[in-house]
Amino acid sequence: MAIVDEIEHPWVRSWVAHGEARGEAKAVLILLDNRGIPVSREAEERILTCTDQELLASWIVKAAAAESVEELFG
Repeated sequence: MAIVDEIEHPWVRSWVAHGEARGEAKAVLILLDNRGIPVSREAEERILTCTDQELLASWIVKAAAAESVEELFG
């Protein structure tokens, strides 16, 4: 269960969800960087501005095996 599910106030829930998404986006970028996969500014911006946690989770999985950022988004 995500932390967001435990919080009642909508404003707090929103900020916690935003923080979780930001952390997942950073995980995608860290994985790509550690694997030596170049990331354009446009791709980095797309990743960092994504707030869809399901999409970010799928990008984390893809980043572990992708050979390019295009594979991540494909």
